Amino acid sequence: EQGNPAAPGTLGEIAVRAPDPVMFLEYWNNPQSTRDKYVGEWLRTGDHGIKEEDGCFRFSGRADDLIESGGYRVGPGEIEACLMSHEAVEHVCVLGVPDAVRGEIIKAFIVPGPSFLAGGELEESIREHVKQKLEKHAYPREIEFLEEMPMTKTGKIRKERLRKMK
Repeated sequence: EQGNPAAPGTLGEIAVRAPDPVMFLEYWNNPQSTRDKYVGEWLRTGDHGIKEEDGCFRFSGRADDLIESGGYRVGPGEIEACLMSHEAVEHVCVLGVPDAVRGEIIKAFIVPGPSFLAGGELEESIREHVKQKLEKHAYPREIEFLEEMPMTKTGKIRKERLRKMK
């Protein structure tokens, strides 16, 4: 946040050091918004990720999708990938929802596969799946099963519709 590189293995915002050929020049007719994206020589992308020991980056999610739960900053991308590896999950979206104790909790909206029955047994199976594969704080404390995921015409999940359902 202050323009200092995060240690390998630590969640942080992905930034590009200026100048670099991958960078855009400026927001159209809005130089102030361009200046606001910089911290020193770093252009903040709004994406969060983890730089691994080998130098590769693992995308975690957009800054505005980051979930702050019980003192942990959790990116939804890793949780969604884990949930998708469960045999019963056809579609998933993870969001943070307000919680009086933790600030936010992780809520998963899940469309189960056609041969799976939504309910308490499946919820517990999904939670255990995440607990076995990720950190203990990263499992969804709430799960809502949907018949279909709200999608755009281009196939992206309409998170704003899910946020209204929270």
